Amino acid sequence: MIKPNILAILQNKIKTITQNDSTNILVGPITLPVNLDGETVVFKWYSWLKTTDEELLLNERGQATETLISRLSSMNLAEGQQSSVLVYGDFDSSEEALIRMHSICHTGDIFGSKRCDCGFQLHQSMKMIVDNGSGALFYLANHEGRGIGLFSKAMAYILQEEGYDTVEANLELGFADDVRSYEDAIGVLQHLRQKPVTLITNNPKKMEALRSSGMNTVKRVPLWGDVSSFNEKYLRTKVARSGHLEAIKDTGLLDQTRIV
Repeated sequence: MIKPNILAILQNKIKTITQNDSTNILVGPITLPVNLDGETVVFKWYSWLKTTDEELLLNERGQATETLISRLSSMNLAEGQQSSVLVYGDFDSSEEALIRMHSICHTGDIFGSKRCDCGFQLHQSMKMIVDNGSGALFYLANHEGRGIGLFSKAMAYILQEEGYDTVEANLELGFADDVRSYEDAIGVLQHLRQKPVTLITNNPKKMEALRSSGMNTVKRVPLWGDVSSFNEKYLRTKVARSGHLEAIKDTGLLDQTRIV
């Protein structure tokens, strides 16, 4: 039994977002001070959990009931992964807002791997959002390896060490090049903001996903950088085979400011 005072605290911070045949349970906002290049920047942090469990009862206002909170505390949520979003500034009502749909990269984001540019993109996106004054970075937990998972990504890396490119490695393991879905993240985005957004991406599939959902995405900001001998083949493959929209320049430097 959840104590009444605990229930009262949590109810105001847990909302539900219904999409088709599933529900996203959104918790937040939570104050999250972040060290960004030596400066403390305060974000608002949310996390969400997707469920199809009909026994997780919801009230008409979309707030969590005692049954929902009790059920969550008994679930082994640490065995899975949940996505989250960092929100900066007056995100719901500002005229200009940048967003980044960032796929989790265990090796790049945590360990700083140079085999990809993910860690750089994560850090740079946060800086761009703060500089813009308003925005949100969605951190998508089920997107590791473009949706194949961490263990499969490790096997793909072994193939890459034998000369396969990143797309070929996924295909040889029986996966599609890209199996990511943005449906849940878009549902959370629409809950947090209705006005147009500018998407930080090189990937046209992300633009298409937002536009097909009805989200008013009118501009894109490319984000290339951190090119090295370790990831140049990977970056060129994303352009040549995955349709990413900015070509790598011969100088090794990439445009990360032009809005198209």
